Amino acid sequence: MRTIEEILEDLARELQAVYEEPEARTMAEWVLQHVLKVNRFELLSRRRENAPDGLQAAVQQYQARLLRQEPVQYVLGEAHFYGRDFMVSPAVLIPRPETEELVQKVIKIYQNQSGVKLLDIGTGSGCIPVTLAAELPGAQVWGLDVSVEALAVAKTNAAKLGQTINWLQQDILQEIPAVEPQSLDAVISNPPYVLEAERELMRPNVLQYEPALALFVPNEDPLLFYRRIAQVAQQLLKAGGRLFFEINEQFASQTQSMLAQMEYKSIKTYQDLRGKDRMVEAMWEGSAA
Repeated sequence: MRTIEEILEDLARELQAVYEEPEARTMAEWVLQHVLKVNRFELLSRRRENAPDGLQAAVQQYQARLLRQEPVQYVLGEAHFYGRDFMVSPAVLIPRPETEELVQKVIKIYQNQSGVKLLDIGTGSGCIPVTLAAELPGAQVWGLDVSVEALAVAKTNAAKLGQTINWLQQDILQEIPAVEPQSLDAVISNPPYVLEAERELMRPNVLQYEPALALFVPNEDPLLFYRRIAQVAQQLLKAGGRLFFEINEQFASQTQSMLAQMEYKSIKTYQDLRGKDRMVEAMWEGSAA
């Protein structure tokens, strides 16, 4: 009879064919946690127990997909974000730690305010609006995406986590979101910002599996979504409302300049935990008219 630890170690060793050792080990632990329905502490405390029936077979199925460099979050069907588990599929981007930092900034600003109104543009899995709704009780939150498939995932996550979100299926490049003008406290967006030219620099597990619609922007117009969303936000934000972007580190100064030209104020760039320019915040004081 094999132990849980032996199966874990075998999986970690096999995954080193395509991943570095620390990442392979982490993935192996995630798979075992998922199959056994335990947290990491429980997994490690039980590692010398005999493996339950079916564990080896289940792990081998996941192993085959992981060796094809399919992202572990898609393989398991879930990703962790801000202390919660979100369902993910190839219809949505896998939530990143940098986006958690963006959400944390929004929460810090509005945590002591009641009745705030927030719109997330390009919502994907719904991790941003669902987390904001959960962390800011009483907030009214909208989530917008052009993809019907992405919104289906987002709606599932909202229901699973017990949050009420106003969902909008619209193309932000063509339409104005169906929200009352000059009513929002904040617009938040993590739009596509990877240049087409950066494709060759990306890892296969991202390039081959994550949705290109949510990743890439034309080389000749890297601020396409930022400019459009900033224009839309001018119509939807109340005076003193804020705009929050996750950005490509290469374009922080250009994003700031664009927002200044559009008469946004108090424009700030923040670095992520890796020291890269990753977030821009700006305030809309309202139309001069």
